[in-house]
Amino acid sequence: MGIRLIALDIDGTLLNSRWEVSEANRAAIAEATRRGIEVALVTGRRYDFALLVVRQIESPLTLIVNNGALVRSNDGRTHARRLLPKETARQVLEATKPWRDGTAVVFDRPKANQLILESIDWDDPTRGGYYKRNREFLAEANPLESCLNDDPIQVMFTGPVEPMREVESTLRQLPFRNHFALAVTVYEAKDFSMLDVIHPAASKGTALAEWAALRGIPPQEILAIGDNHNDLEMLSFAGIPVVMGNSVPELKERGWHVTGSNDDDGVAAAIAQFALEGAPGC
Repeated sequence: MGIRLIALDIDGTLLNSRWEVSEANRAAIAEATRRGIEVALVTGRRYDFALLVVRQIESPLTLIVNNGALVRSNDGRTHARRLLPKETARQVLEATKPWRDGTAVVFDRPKANQLILESIDWDDPTRGGYYKRNREFLAEANPLESCLNDDPIQVMFTGPVEPMREVESTLRQLPFRNHFALAVTVYEAKDFSMLDVIHPAASKGTALAEWAALRGIPPQEILAIGDNHNDLEMLSFAGIPVVMGNSVPELKERGWHVTGSNDDDGVAAAIAQFALEGAPGC
């Protein structure tokens, strides 16, 4: 029994600290797909932002984006989508007004008006680079709630770790808490955190499970590699979960295999060990 599906997180996993896919990682993915192993990028990124990574790889890939709310192939076909009801999004925004500077509403749209903020600070020292790279997808709406004419994919909060923990605590105590799910990504060393409010049935793990079922692939034939809190459900579902050397401590404590860091081609090492060694074509 071999690996038939590889699920890869992007940031902190596939990409190194220079935001590049290393040659070793690219070669490992190419060899896996050559042997008929499906590779899925499973990420909190939006589809268009994930495509920037896909273009570095040149292999056929499946994209599970927005922390599992959307499944789309790199040719643009949508295979599954779970949107956050706009009334739930409105309630979330009303409950989190003190953190409005770091709040955005994300929609599944062709290009313009995908990412709506109340006000865009292009010179923001933390978010400014992201804003500029995604300029064509951004728009402003004041108040932010006024953009909710249709259901979004998510409400996204970004900022320093401690304020984002306050947002998370606030959201977890809301009376309508079961109307949404939370996906948390924390980079302690950078003092930066992201918190996504998504459809209550959405997660990286749920989307991966549903996609694998459609493909007829059991969990024991899935290799998953991740580094952060929002990868937990994905790693728990996969038969072979692998944690990056630069992972948050909470994932390393689960007793899963730990590979090299994202700057030491940890993805390539894990693919070689669990998907390619001893498989046909070796």
